[in-house]
Amino acid sequence: MATDELIYDIRDGIGHIVFNRPAARNAFTLAMYAELGDICSGAPTDGSLKAIIMTGAGDKAFGSGTDMTQFRGFSTPQDAWAYEQNMEQILSRIERCPVPTIAAINGACTGGGAAIAACCDIRLATPNLKFGFPIARTLGNCLSVNNLRRLSDLLGKPLLREIMLTSRLVEAPEALAIGLVSEVVESTETLHVRAGKIAERIAENAPLTLRATKEGLRRLGEVSNDIDDRDLIELCYMSEDFKEGIEAFLGKRKPQWKGR
Repeated sequence: MATDELIYDIRDGIGHIVFNRPAARNAFTLAMYAELGDICSGAPTDGSLKAIIMTGAGDKAFGSGTDMTQFRGFSTPQDAWAYEQNMEQILSRIERCPVPTIAAINGACTGGGAAIAACCDIRLATPNLKFGFPIARTLGNCLSVNNLRRLSDLLGKPLLREIMLTSRLVEAPEALAIGLVSEVVESTETLHVRAGKIAERIAENAPLTLRATKEGLRRLGEVSNDIDDRDLIELCYMSEDFKEGIEAFLGKRKPQWKGR
């Protein structure tokens, strides 16, 4: 399977996904998210696929989040809720992928790109890694409770709180020290080779053991369905600040926040 913006092929039992919008720092369209979810949820369990490696085209970015032009049409709370519900479905499909997933992170990994990487089982990075969600200084939206849960499990609540409130990005040395990534390699070329080697090692293991382990760990992190975050999503996505954040980002200027 291949498209212009998301390329997917299987070689020697290993799936390779490339987010292919390097001129836009591999920002995601809604169609790209949907295709990624389809690939992960449709991964065969007959032994023909052993693992999936995800990466971004070029050497500047794994993925820089959702393409901001996708938000310009938001006008009702339902628009915001539908977007976050759709994102939750996509991320859940990545988490539930029956084969191990490897994020080979080359450069910037922010917003939706960071959410996708956080759902993968193993993360490797190049020295120019910048990971995080700088939405408090760029766009003015918010993360869903489920996304906060995923990131809290990965980073720990104190660190997550600090990087979200300051809008700073985690760089390679810190990412390695805190276990956000398992390795930092010297270049994009080395990254692809190393990800392939890890996938080959995974391919030697018992597939049912891997699937059961992935699913068991996923269940440990589940959030109760009783948590309702629609009021928080509406608060941000329907605000004047969110509209200002979109236009400021697209206009390459600093947003002027008003708190409403």
